[in-house]
Amino acid sequence: MALYEKSASQLSAMLKNKEISSVELTKSVFERISQVEDKVEAYITLDEENALAKAAEVDKKRAEGAELSPLAGIPIGIKDNISTKGLRTTCASRMLENYVPPFDASVMTKLRAHDIVVTGKLNMDEFAMGSSTENSYFKKTKNPFDLTRIPGGSSGGSAAAVAACEAVMTLGSDTGGSIRQPASYCGVVGLKPTYGAVSRYGLVAFASSLDQIGPLGKTVEDVAMLQTAICGHDKMDATSAYREYPDLAALLNSDVKGLRIGIPDEYFGEGIEDGVKAAVIEAVKELEKQGAVVKHISLPSTDYALSSYYIISSAEASSNLARFDGVKYGFRAEEYDGLVDMYEKTRSQGFGDEVKRRIMLGTFVLSSGFYDAYYKKAKLLQRRISAEFAEAFREVDVIAAPTVPTPAFKIGENTDDPLKMYATDVCTVTVNIAGLPAISVPCMNKAGELPVGLQLIGDKFAEDKLLGAAYAYEKAVGGFRLPNL
Repeated sequence: MALYEKSASQLSAMLKNKEISSVELTKSVFERISQVEDKVEAYITLDEENALAKAAEVDKKRAEGAELSPLAGIPIGIKDNISTKGLRTTCASRMLENYVPPFDASVMTKLRAHDIVVTGKLNMDEFAMGSSTENSYFKKTKNPFDLTRIPGGSSGGSAAAVAACEAVMTLGSDTGGSIRQPASYCGVVGLKPTYGAVSRYGLVAFASSLDQIGPLGKTVEDVAMLQTAICGHDKMDATSAYREYPDLAALLNSDVKGLRIGIPDEYFGEGIEDGVKAAVIEAVKELEKQGAVVKHISLPSTDYALSSYYIISSAEASSNLARFDGVKYGFRAEEYDGLVDMYEKTRSQGFGDEVKRRIMLGTFVLSSGFYDAYYKKAKLLQRRISAEFAEAFREVDVIAAPTVPTPAFKIGENTDDPLKMYATDVCTVTVNIAGLPAISVPCMNKAGELPVGLQLIGDKFAEDKLLGAAYAYEKAVGGFRLPNL
């Protein structure tokens, strides 16, 4: 087995025991990138020179006997909406095509303290708006299991890079399912943490009340390691939760005896493909065999969640993206007649169609005369959805559901039908609306089949329970499968 195929936990042990060096590992990953990147197109920017320099620095520290983090020397890819000092951060948009941040996001400050090796910046839907990574200004990332299909979005590059072994682990961001949905499509593990568990400082904002940075990896243990490294209170983020966070990797336990699993009927209705339903139910039965207790529950407001999500997220996007006007930084139209014309041409030329669509929708729902009819009702529904989850977690410990309604669809299949594209998030948006943690773990990832994800949803700050349940399932059925590229 090549080094790039191994999990982060395996590689961490090998590095600690000096069986391999970080330089060897980093070279292995970049060799893999050279083999498959032209097919997968997961990266916008590669940073091989600095990655190898950092790997050599870590090896030197290890040789000198320094006490290092389990993540030290591990090559990790970063979604291109997370600020990286000195390394281009584009949000996959023409608007930020040449933007090089002068500062690191808080998660990057934390990870650099752990001596990680940054491989580069990963492709995504422009400003994280999309479900397929087809909205990138630069390229369309492909699904490593079928290059004619999408990898999901908006963290499609992050998921595809892990699946194709172009990075050992990656960071993504999740506003309405953008970590979990591509993790499901690409057959990897993706965690959306509790809102406030991970600092958003340095994450280019899409919808500030919904956005959350989170990890993707080959295994549940990998994700637990990376989440432990990035979580924690941050004074730079007013929404960051002030609390103690455990070492999630150390707490991993495959004992699910007595764990109460809720099955929400609303997540298994119309629109969910029969094969996906069967795979998820089979996964729940596997946990039941191990001693978990299964109970059917109801989350009645789920049917309205998608509408609520797109109203709230678009309203916040219209506000957050107002800063990109050609005056302060980023792209500016070359020819214009006066200030207003510069604004119009800069924004019309700098943003892609999907971003412009959501800005227009957001501006509409916030406008005088429509605020009460749309935005206010969406916020009231958000409160109701949160209350329904809170009630459910009095009866169960975790909730099991499909991550997405279908396996990955063909590239271009839904491009002309935004509503059909939005419907791929139907199983994931409620989690962001309620600020809850959720994980997607492969539950149908057999040779010849497209991957499908089991989504486990937990109460706020119950990541340990989610990871434990996912770990138990992974142990029972096996996890990561290498695509045939």
